[in-house]
Amino acid sequence: MILATFSAQSVAAQTPLSDSEFDKYTQGKTLFYGFEGQIYGVERYLPNRRVIWSFLDGNCKEGIWYQRDEQICFLYEDRLDPQCWVFTQSGGGLIAQFEGNPQATELYEAEDLGEEMVCYGPDVGV
Repeated sequence: MILATFSAQSVAAQTPLSDSEFDKYTQGKTLFYGFEGQIYGVERYLPNRRVIWSFLDGNCKEGIWYQRDEQICFLYEDRLDPQCWVFTQSGGGLIAQFEGNPQATELYEAEDLGEEMVCYGPDVGV
């Protein structure tokens, strides 16, 4: 498993992606994201700005994304509060900084992991 790491300075030096640039880069892809050298989660980018997110636990959440100022915001089926990130692009892929705050969580696109996104169905009970 190979994960690339980037410094917070690299995000500050990059121009945030617009909604059209983000859509062009992500459309039809499934991207794995890393955080501090560990796999953080995976997101599948669907047509019409729809997404499916998972923390790699088989529990997948459907959502949508939209642009707000320089941030790309995500609304998922299980949360009403948007999760907004500033996305930039480096030679190694996307870098996402939570709310554009240099002190906040910074995710980076992980290199090819040879893994697939797995989503289990809803819990079935009696």
